[in-house]
Amino acid sequence: MSALANEPLAFVDLETTGANPLRDRITEIGLVLVQDGRVESWSSLVNPGVPIPPFIQNLTGIDDAMVADAPAFADLAQTVLAKLEGRLFIAHNARFDYGFLKSEFQRLGIHFRARVLCTVQLSKKLYPLEHKHNLDMLVSRHGLVIEGERHRALTDAELLRQFMQVAERAQGPEAIDAAVAELTRLPAWPEGLDTALMDELPETPGVFVCYGEHGAPLFVGSAGNVRKEVLAHFAGKRKQRRELPLVKFTQRLEWFETSGDFGSALLEKKLLRELAPQYNPPVPEMREPCCWRWDVASGQLELISLAEGVPADRDLFGPFRSRREATNALTRQVEAQGLCKRVLGLEAPRPDSPACLGLAAGKCKGACIGRESLSSHQARLLAGLSRLRMPAWPYPGPIGIAEGPDWAPVLHVFEHWNYLGSLHDASELPELLLATRPPFDPEMMKLLRSEMKKAATKVVKLR
Repeated sequence: MSALANEPLAFVDLETTGANPLRDRITEIGLVLVQDGRVESWSSLVNPGVPIPPFIQNLTGIDDAMVADAPAFADLAQTVLAKLEGRLFIAHNARFDYGFLKSEFQRLGIHFRARVLCTVQLSKKLYPLEHKHNLDMLVSRHGLVIEGERHRALTDAELLRQFMQVAERAQGPEAIDAAVAELTRLPAWPEGLDTALMDELPETPGVFVCYGEHGAPLFVGSAGNVRKEVLAHFAGKRKQRRELPLVKFTQRLEWFETSGDFGSALLEKKLLRELAPQYNPPVPEMREPCCWRWDVASGQLELISLAEGVPADRDLFGPFRSRREATNALTRQVEAQGLCKRVLGLEAPRPDSPACLGLAAGKCKGACIGRESLSSHQARLLAGLSRLRMPAWPYPGPIGIAEGPDWAPVLHVFEHWNYLGSLHDASELPELLLATRPPFDPEMMKLLRSEMKKAATKVVKLR
């Protein structure tokens, strides 16, 4: 007999309005409780307080009318807490159900924590040669009996109980006990951190920061699933510089949930520059962002600052983190194209000769002495710089990149390729636009350009 026979168990399934426990809500709870051979079933619809999306209605059969008179989670919280307390929490994709319940309890100021077993992972452990482990596949593969409507909470919770029974008969109690012990074992975790934080880590997009002794920033990371990424780092599954496992040195952990992957990327870049963490690759110093501007009237290049963002000019080349980087980039073009440093202002004129120093060495085609026409020299220069051409800002004013659900979007605000900040409330926009502009950062510009190429990106003109 498996050791689980002597342990109080709770097979749990939830139906929800969506997949994000921070934004979405529970619509139904199903529990199958097992202890000392006794089985108790309990379920309830839940009024989520928000509309149920049509897709979810079609999937579960639960619509707004069905939950209109159902209790809110707050009315059920103490009942659910009492039923789950002290039991092994068993669910399919368990972090989903566990995360939703933790979030609902947390909104009420209730701390909920349980030992968790995921039946997806259990199926993979016990049946490694099988490729699919979703609940429909488990029903088909193991001949589970559906008693009720599929995709309803109590029906699915009961299927999980059946799966455990079938698996124990097929694999034997020793195999079940070994698999459960491995899957419920606590992962690697820093000694200086409370293990309760492990359950608080969100399984949503975001950014995390590991701090060491005296609050020194050690590492900044971003992920579509913060919890999964943090645990991977602490387990040494991500190579850091010097291959240092963060689990040895982290004494404080901070995280920020974001509206999506773009928000995570923006925040990660910002924190990397601000914190300069020890075990991330160093961020190139931003001394004075600038670019080259081609002045058609004078036929000359001019180095201009980008501290306030990129101007509307079309003949811009860059961007560069400093004047030195800009000069070096132009020098490389000069050498590659056989251009004249004197004509371009990179070499001071000599009083004894109009020729540049490169002419005698065959590095200049003679624009300095009229051997090559200025128009030809300019054409070759612009052709060489073409790969560095900066795109013109394509909007009349600031824009927002909308990310997140339609009913609660976050706006990442940009103007002239300059990242100004992110807003949860559009009423904050005037204040943001009047605030002191953050320094222009070419990395933020790259992120925005990449995001704007995606078909799903929602651009909102703000003026």
